[in-house]
Amino acid sequence: MAIERIAPRELARRIAVGEPFVLLDVREPAECSVCQLAGSINIPLGELGRRHGELDRSARIVCICHHGVRSSHAASALERLGFEYLLNLAGGIDRWATDVDPQMSRY
Repeated sequence: MAIERIAPRELARRIAVGEPFVLLDVREPAECSVCQLAGSINIPLGELGRRHGELDRSARIVCICHHGVRSSHAASALERLGFEYLLNLAGGIDRWATDVDPQMSRY
């Protein structure tokens, strides 16, 4: 089953109206130090296999990375582990910066 992608503007709209999401940032800590979405949880992709227990299986999880590739892999991995409510941020944090928050630092 394909993981649904969510556009940055749509995610921003849903967050603004109070839809609950776990924002899972799978980038490396150094990348997160440049920019990140408020309230996001950082579990690098390489650590997800051993740290997925830190996530609520019943939550709607939006996977985030720089451009959307690593987060797609993360969402697929979580799906294989039995997580059901998964979204992938289309274009990643970079597209979020261009479409939603132009003041956000980019790299």
